Amino acid sequence: MLAELAEPSADPGRIHAEGMRARFALETAREQVAGLLGARGREVVFTSGATEAIAHAMLAAGPSPGIIVLPAVEHSAVRFSAAGIVEHQHQSTRQGHGTSSQIRLVGVDSEGIVDAVEMIDLIRHLHRSNEPVSMVCLQLANHEVGAMQPVAAVVDACRELGITTLVDAAQAVGHVPVSFADLGADLLAVSAHKFGGPPGIGALLIRRGLRIPSLLMGGDQERARRAGLENLVAAAGFGAATAELSDPAQLTAEATTARRQTTTLREILGAIEGVNVVGPSAPAARLPHIVCATIDGIEPQGVLLGLDQRGIAAHSGSACSSESLEPSPVLEAMGVDAHRSLRLSVGWSTTDADIDAVAAALPSVISHLRALGA
Repeated sequence: MLAELAEPSADPGRIHAEGMRARFALETAREQVAGLLGARGREVVFTSGATEAIAHAMLAAGPSPGIIVLPAVEHSAVRFSAAGIVEHQHQSTRQGHGTSSQIRLVGVDSEGIVDAVEMIDLIRHLHRSNEPVSMVCLQLANHEVGAMQPVAAVVDACRELGITTLVDAAQAVGHVPVSFADLGADLLAVSAHKFGGPPGIGALLIRRGLRIPSLLMGGDQERARRAGLENLVAAAGFGAATAELSDPAQLTAEATTARRQTTTLREILGAIEGVNVVGPSAPAARLPHIVCATIDGIEPQGVLLGLDQRGIAAHSGSACSSESLEPSPVLEAMGVDAHRSLRLSVGWSTTDADIDAVAAALPSVISHLRALGA
């Protein structure tokens, strides 16, 4: 990224020397991203992140009415984008322009895992009943509890029926192997900052041969799939991060370290009275870098602030902003306490000393808050 910043700013779409150099750098980054994701370079469309990628992908469900099927634990970017498609079509219907789409939610078990048989049976039932399914969405792994989802089986069933599939892989890429080609999905969203790349850039992978409208208009960048001058500096950082992890040994080493660290965190949390670790119990069923727990009788804000004062950045499992804390739809769908949760994650820079700091701080923070009646 520093090397790109040192170069003269140039438009990769121009044929002068500076533009050609920029084009080469951009396409190098694209091939690096494709290499990690088991995709063709031409299938990679750079975006500002997974949220934009998901919004763009949902346009594939927009042109014609139909049912959008998704689990209740999907990220808000998926849920809200689907709701936006439905609302837009409802407005068109009220104006006398055809019919509109609907959303069908699929439940999960107490560990946050979708029942593949139940989801496939629903999709096939709708298909047999002549209720068109315009899109099926299924995240590769959950963003709050790390639950790995049965994507391959669902995608295979949808492919047989000719139904478009979107996989949100933002939380999984860079932590577990991901192959767009092997998954067989039509669309896949990824965000660079989730695994050490720069913030503000991601990608939408679009299966070769699939045509969807561009989310942004105004230019022919990204092969007319995403208008606007490409963020070359961020793309270079994105490419560098994926190139680092394209070495299977590096990806395995980071995942092994993360798994060991989160196993320790689960033990720390589980040893505290009134704290219950949630999510899949089997290591193979969850991402290596995420731990989520519920804490009886204590509001999450106090825990987050207490840890922050000790230099530990944590998060509530709820869908939160700086202004409010709302119950987590993910935890609600799992049937566990959606109001009082704590999420911890580790990354490539996390050290064992960081884990030791959590072990020292968390029990005392919770004990102090309970003594205050918080």
